[in-house]
Amino acid sequence: MSERIASQERNTAETKIKLSLNLDGSGRSTISTGVPFFDHMLTLFSRHSLIDLNLSVDGDTEVDFHHTVEDSAIVLGECLKEALNDKSGIRRYGHAYVPMDETLCRCVIDLSNRPQLELRAPEHTPDAQNFPFTLVEEFCRALASNLRCNLHIEVLYGRDGHHISEAIFKSMAVALRLASENDPRREGIPSTKEIL
Repeated sequence: MSERIASQERNTAETKIKLSLNLDGSGRSTISTGVPFFDHMLTLFSRHSLIDLNLSVDGDTEVDFHHTVEDSAIVLGECLKEALNDKSGIRRYGHAYVPMDETLCRCVIDLSNRPQLELRAPEHTPDAQNFPFTLVEEFCRALASNLRCNLHIEVLYGRDGHHISEAIFKSMAVALRLASENDPRREGIPSTKEIL
């Protein structure tokens, strides 16, 4: 099996991003986005997906964190799509329930080449300190759009904004790990269309 790796640089007037990843890694990461909470989320995403991830971002955080978060997800999605190549031999589907203290989150993913995000959370979901919950949704939307996957996330319950965000990132990581793993019984592309 060939290495499932990818790297990309993306420079705009708002962000400068360098990202490299190994889909078949061990969960090692070096993350520096200029947004400490986001660094924490991406570090645990790497750890629980077992994707080796190196990411550095120089963004306009003096404006706010939006461009840094969204653009990072764009590049991450594009690199994951590249590393998956034609998706031959993968499981394609993955799901995970992840508890985080009082919070429980479910994530289901289909590496279908059809981008769709469905994120459901309790009304008035609290923010993590210094990180709006709306940015979690923006990250998920940009990731789904650029990885071109169906991504369904539901926060079943929770009260603490940090725990809710963490459960979302961890459940995405575990679901993605399962979906992108090679299935030893699978020959070819997991679709009757024979293309994904």
